[in-house]
Amino acid sequence: MTNDCYYDSFDKKENLHFDSKVVHGGLGCDPITGAVSFPIFQTATFRHRTFDVSTGYNYSRLQNPTRQELERTMAILEEGTEAFAFTSGQAANMCIFGLLKKGDHVILSDDIYGGTYRICSDIFSALDCEFTYLDMSDPDQLEAAIRPSTKMLFVETPTNPMMKTADISKLSQIAKKHGVLLVVDNTFLSPYFQKPITQGADIVVHSGTKYLCGHNDVIAGIVVVTTQELADHFRLQMKSRGNGLAPFDSWLVLRGLKTLSLRMERHDRNGKKVVEWLKKHPKVKKLYYAGLGGMISFEVDSVETVHRLLSDVKMILFAESLGGAETLITYPLTQTHESTPPDVREKLGINERFVRISIGIEDPEDIIADLEQAMK
Repeated sequence: MTNDCYYDSFDKKENLHFDSKVVHGGLGCDPITGAVSFPIFQTATFRHRTFDVSTGYNYSRLQNPTRQELERTMAILEEGTEAFAFTSGQAANMCIFGLLKKGDHVILSDDIYGGTYRICSDIFSALDCEFTYLDMSDPDQLEAAIRPSTKMLFVETPTNPMMKTADISKLSQIAKKHGVLLVVDNTFLSPYFQKPITQGADIVVHSGTKYLCGHNDVIAGIVVVTTQELADHFRLQMKSRGNGLAPFDSWLVLRGLKTLSLRMERHDRNGKKVVEWLKKHPKVKKLYYAGLGGMISFEVDSVETVHRLLSDVKMILFAESLGGAETLITYPLTQTHESTPPDVREKLGINERFVRISIGIEDPEDIIADLEQAMK
């Protein structure tokens, strides 16, 4: 099969700028028909041409052209070897932790998404894996925590929801020194603002539901790897667990990726304006912002202010998730971090006066006006 599209191989995209890569993707268009919007191959199985002659596709659980186009595109954007598209970020994380064996030890960011914490505490701890949670911005503390049984560093940067950042290059040096894998959750910044693999990460994971898709209309997870050995692991996991992303959902993420650069610029610009407004508000007592992107957390003066804020916003939506076109406000205590133990939440600062906001792409003056009226 030959590809008659203008860019005949995703390997040749390396000379394009990022803004062009997100638009043109892997193959860029359908190699058979030339369709500019890559088709949705909504099929469970594929016809073989004759005995022992395959098109390269057998069964959509194993491989599907639409999902492969998304995977090619994400490998290009994150500058990895191969990518894998899963049914959710949690499905992706399950396969990452599936690299562990009995007795293995993992060090994770102390301020980590509650669902990731739940995977470790409720599932893999029962398989006799051990987990340590640390502030990854302190390399000395990290180095001291590494054991002979340590197999993985799992890092969010920025973290969810306290917006802590870590130096990926320094973490990579430590990981390589001790022969452990470095996994970076890049959901909050996307490859537009951060490419962990170029800084030494072995695996990058995304909740593709968030900025990659960008429209709050699909659940997806992405893993990008750097070696053939890791690729073989995830291919087996997907084949055996049956958790590959469906063709239509893959197409939705592909469609969303075309505007990733534009959206991330707007999220970032709006976020900076909202941060400047929050800094001056008398009811905002603590502000957490990584300096980049559209994710902001803050603590207000009272529980009553939180309740009014969550109940009285009009344009802003009180809803879980992040990274979509719409501005969403979330209450981590009962939503994203309900699985995190209360003492850990309190130590981190995730208390009853704490909220997280995902800044959308609306007019920033409308976002600010809505927050202002809700916090009166």
